Amino acid sequence: MSNALPTSDPPARAATRPGELRSSGFGTTAFDALAPAAAEAVTGGSVFDVCHVGVVLRALLFVHAVLAIGVLFVATSFMGWVTAFAVASGAALPAVLLWLLVACAARRPFGALPLPGQWVVAMGLGAACGAGGALLAGLAAGNGFGTPPWLAPALAGAGLAALVFQWLRLRAQALLPADTTARLAELQSRIRPHFLFNTLNTVLALVRHDPARAEELLEDLAELFRVAISENPESVSLAEEVELAQRYLAIEQVRFGSRLQVTWELDPDAGQARVPPLLLQPLVENAVRHGIEPSDRGGTIRVRTRVKLGRALISIVNSVPAAGSQPGNGIALRNVRERLRLMHDVAAQFDTKRDADLFRVQIVVPL
Repeated sequence: MSNALPTSDPPARAATRPGELRSSGFGTTAFDALAPAAAEAVTGGSVFDVCHVGVVLRALLFVHAVLAIGVLFVATSFMGWVTAFAVASGAALPAVLLWLLVACAARRPFGALPLPGQWVVAMGLGAACGAGGALLAGLAAGNGFGTPPWLAPALAGAGLAALVFQWLRLRAQALLPADTTARLAELQSRIRPHFLFNTLNTVLALVRHDPARAEELLEDLAELFRVAISENPESVSLAEEVELAQRYLAIEQVRFGSRLQVTWELDPDAGQARVPPLLLQPLVENAVRHGIEPSDRGGTIRVRTRVKLGRALISIVNSVPAAGSQPGNGIALRNVRERLRLMHDVAAQFDTKRDADLFRVQIVVPL
């Protein structure tokens, strides 16, 4: 169900009276050194954070690639290789899925262990899953080389688990600087001096003629900068992002007047999706900068959210002047794409498309 919002209605806000000024709530900023707790928030809180479709797919592909190469040493023909690989896969698939499931469910207690303890847990769990998978597949029927039937699959499970765990550690170490760099680039692309200058000029023009409206504008500006400068959580709801984008466009609505026409088509169910903070604001700012500002007649922006097949779809469409606009450097689009990849991996999609006089951005995230 869609909810079309009028462009003239600003987001709901509490009245501010003299003596009741609210705290800015800045606290720690994105320019401060990341504390351990903040670092954990960026990386998901644990090296064992495998609760992503991309991680699961890569782990499965890696283990099966190792098996495919390993059985080459014992296969005497192509059909023998296919048979041996199928039998080994029958044991490996449930073992890998069980390891990932337990690691995902217990990622916080596992992640709280010291590093040697994490290695013991990862390899011990891998040995148990390997032996269990072999038993489920019936591989323990034979007792080759006089060893216990569970020993070979347990050792293989422990070795493969060690390799996967090391990859997860390298992935977690690479995630922190990439995310920090993306956040800083996003801040630089969004907090532009001329935007602040134009907004303050708009406020000054309203102070004498419409003090209440000027106060609302300052509250919107303060909220934007509070979210921009304050240290953000790992994720926010899409509904929160929509509210922030509404505040930004409310400021620009005062600046452009009737030249800016905004349409909101919002599905409340899509608002539950989790997205990186400050995801929509750079996109609607791009729409204003390249679609509305260069045109003497202004233009339109449409923001739409909906649910389809268990996923949230977000589209931002803006008109483009016939003469075009000065091309940007693409920082905002690259930043949004990278942060979606860091959070949702292959489960998220980000596409841009130019259709005649329209520019379209479409985002798909899991619910």
